[in-house]
Amino acid sequence: MVQLPSGWILITENIKTLKMNSTLLAEGFFDHDVLQVARELLGMSLCVKSTNGQITRSTICETEAYDGQNDLACHASKGKTKRTSVMFEKGGVWYIYLCYGMHWMLNLVTGPEDYPAAVLLRGVVGLSGPGRLTKGLRINKSFNGLPVSEASSLWIEKSLFTPKNIYQGPRIGVNYAGPVWSTKPYRFWFSSE
Repeated sequence: MVQLPSGWILITENIKTLKMNSTLLAEGFFDHDVLQVARELLGMSLCVKSTNGQITRSTICETEAYDGQNDLACHASKGKTKRTSVMFEKGGVWYIYLCYGMHWMLNLVTGPEDYPAAVLLRGVVGLSGPGRLTKGLRINKSFNGLPVSEASSLWIEKSLFTPKNIYQGPRIGVNYAGPVWSTKPYRFWFSSE
């Protein structure tokens, strides 16, 4: 058994398999609770279509959930602004912002309209860290507010891969949110060990 730091939890359940006719996710997938979506995204494919038509599929291995205006680590905790307005849209659109003036952060909005929740994609297999992910896959603000769909050239597909060791623990870099919200186990990842 893997030793986990304090506050981390090993989730032993398997990710639910979605029943669909194709590998594309059903639109309703993003209507669910942000914690459910963050966990179920593990093992799915993040797909990016380049301007020359080449499609890159990368396995999502790490996510973080940001759950509405009460979540002090969530950008929407300060209310609806020009920057966060996309978070208040119905689930299934991209929320992309610049962090530290140099790294694009890729989030997807979840839940009903006017409930600002989003999942940060922190890593894919081979690209660990949200800044490395967007840089490596050439994702930038041009996707902000677009639907999570093939039409936008950035989408999610279900995969035949099912992670075996799924972990849950506190989010990274959110100490500013205070002792309650910075320690919520809203980060999910899997290990290939």
